[in-house]
Amino acid sequence: MKTEAGVRAVVAHGRDDLRVDVLEAPIPGPDESLVAIELGGICGSDLHYWLHGAAGESILKDPLVLGHEIIGRVVRSAEDGSGPAEGVRVAVHPATPGPGDGPRFPSSRPNLSPGGTYLGSAATHPHRNGAFADVVALPSRMLRPIPGDLDARTAALIEPLSVAWHAVKQAGDVAGRRVLVVGAGPIGALVVAVLSHHGAGEIFVTDLFEAPLARAKELGASRTVLASEASELEGLDADVVIESSGSAPGLRTAIRAATRGGRVVMLGLLPPGDQPVPVSIAIARELELVGSFRFNDEIDEVIAALAAGEIDPSAVVTHVFDVDEALEAFAIARDASTSGKVLLRFGHPTVTSRGSSPVQ
Repeated sequence: MKTEAGVRAVVAHGRDDLRVDVLEAPIPGPDESLVAIELGGICGSDLHYWLHGAAGESILKDPLVLGHEIIGRVVRSAEDGSGPAEGVRVAVHPATPGPGDGPRFPSSRPNLSPGGTYLGSAATHPHRNGAFADVVALPSRMLRPIPGDLDARTAALIEPLSVAWHAVKQAGDVAGRRVLVVGAGPIGALVVAVLSHHGAGEIFVTDLFEAPLARAKELGASRTVLASEASELEGLDADVVIESSGSAPGLRTAIRAATRGGRVVMLGLLPPGDQPVPVSIAIARELELVGSFRFNDEIDEVIAALAAGEIDPSAVVTHVFDVDEALEAFAIARDASTSGKVLLRFGHPTVTSRGSSPVQ
């Protein structure tokens, strides 16, 4: 379906060039649903595309519609009959696994597929546009129904909460164990909420700033420590450490705080290249260093837990902006000393169509 109306979309055109464009209305394929987006969360990768024109080694070559942490409502179901019906409220699993021409990967872990794509990612070319737009066309297989009465600010955390859930799964059984979380940004704070849900015995958290640590306390942290005082964590003897800062100092702290035979989950994405970390300590203590990348089917567990009222991550949300205020929202989101998760609110205005490409 193509109409004369356009949709607002948050588009990264290059380094330091973020715009709210009006693009052509989306044209869904037979297996795609039209989804009116309600809320979208600004992720670290969205910030990187804006600030650097790249997220890690994914470099912008063309304008990219950002956004993969979204909830919305189906306004037209897929023509082939797949997916949720019209009117159903949905969260979105942003991944499209694909083997590509890359190396082998375990079939049970599609998040590791080398040819996969993700909404709002420049990892492939043509890029895969995201869903920071009033209305988007999405494959119906991505859509997950959510309770109609689930608070919107909480529901908007489903995708990043799934990332945190996967990281805790990578940590193994945390029930009754001593855990350290390095970095209390939105993902680290959500890790704290998941650890608490999973019955961790003690949850220690360290961060550069006081405000994120205060939010971590709300979500279940037993004790918080400023990064400037992190040397006292070296004797913590933690069974599990989840590194979510994505920094070499954070990984150094994680390794030094882990008990002998402990496990360090590397969730934060460090910059490309070699990192100066104390590997000799990891060897001498026989630490297990485990990566954590996105998620698989954890989104279904997350939705079930939220629907049952078993977990409340809403303290992570600190700001909500209208999409027309996207530049201000992104500026707030980059200030980790004051903001947690920053959300964009979308609607479906009637505007004159302009722009170069449909949002799909």
